Amino acid sequence: MDRMKANGYVEAGFEPVKDAFEQNFNKKENGAACAIYYQGRKVVDLWGGLAEPRLNKCWEKDTLVPVFSSTKGFAALAVAVAHSKGWIDYDAKISSYWAEFGTNGKENITIRQLLAHQAGLCTLTQLQLDKISDLDTSHIAPQLADLKPEWNPGSIHAYHTWTIGWFIGEIMRRADPKGRTLGKFFHEEVAQPLHAEFFIGLPDYIPQSRLAAVQGMHSPFQLLFHLHEIPKPLLIGFLNPRSLTSRSMVDRNKLVAHENFNKREMLSIELPSGNGVGDARSMAKIYSEFATGGKALNLSKDTLIEIMKPANPPFNGWYDHVNRCEVGYSLGFWKPISGRMFGSSTHSFGHPGAGGSFCFADPDRAVGYAYVLNKIGGYMDGNPRENEVRKAFYQCITN
Repeated sequence: MDRMKANGYVEAGFEPVKDAFEQNFNKKENGAACAIYYQGRKVVDLWGGLAEPRLNKCWEKDTLVPVFSSTKGFAALAVAVAHSKGWIDYDAKISSYWAEFGTNGKENITIRQLLAHQAGLCTLTQLQLDKISDLDTSHIAPQLADLKPEWNPGSIHAYHTWTIGWFIGEIMRRADPKGRTLGKFFHEEVAQPLHAEFFIGLPDYIPQSRLAAVQGMHSPFQLLFHLHEIPKPLLIGFLNPRSLTSRSMVDRNKLVAHENFNKREMLSIELPSGNGVGDARSMAKIYSEFATGGKALNLSKDTLIEIMKPANPPFNGWYDHVNRCEVGYSLGFWKPISGRMFGSSTHSFGHPGAGGSFCFADPDRAVGYAYVLNKIGGYMDGNPRENEVRKAFYQCITN
């Protein structure tokens, strides 16, 4: 079988990245794109495969795709911009921005604790979620203020799969002197200055024809094909409706099921934990700005130092009680830890998304990286297809 030929280009010296990207389509990739900035210049910009397999529609240069939890990284970048402007103090109590939040044992929770997934506010079972529009930050915020922590904040961490984006959105709205939603803030303060297309809340002017359709695990039958991709402890937790994993990842009406992210209604709301939409080159460009000093966004040195710091584990260690594995979190990002490294050092920061997308900054090597796809499996950061592309890139800059 002839190998699929990628569209786009790589700069001389980065041909192995293109080879690895093209090989992925022999490994059952549907459609994907990868872009990498190195030392401020775009050295990889590739795309290929099918944006909509059922219609045999090709992935084009301007195709946009939902990136699920990679959205969290961009929400965290927005918080970093607000911190740089002096509007957010990572060590401040959330209640100092949002008075109604300071009840039911949440009085002393800091923004830093929340962004490290230590706040104990990860479950969906206390929330009334009946329709897709209920997932918008503006709807859910009053309910968030009444939540009770599942544990003593700061003692452990557990992935706030869906809730963390809502908390970020409401804190940002209250901290911003203009009172903007997170999506509007990100568009005006990050995407527009960088001429990048990434949206948290897809605007009406983006035509449907530009969107890739995600193919998820819609049924138990489809899940069977992806069981090998899901770590066994996570799968066991996911299948147990009483577990912290299940109560944090699944709502009773299955509104956050993968197939719903093909609906315009889902993409148009503000769901900062999972409905971000963009193209790979924009995502890589945004992270490149944070990896190379942030001059275009006028980022402060103090902010860059903060987001580059290695993660610190909570009192009871790195074990994440939702993902059921060891993960490092800091200021809304995944951070490299032993056994779960990315980038070139613990200064790197970013976030994976469902099925294997990954976007991150590596400030030590001045890298902004994005790999995005529309075939959603069980991988987090362990997607072998994305891993091979990333490995090829780092070999190119170290040889």
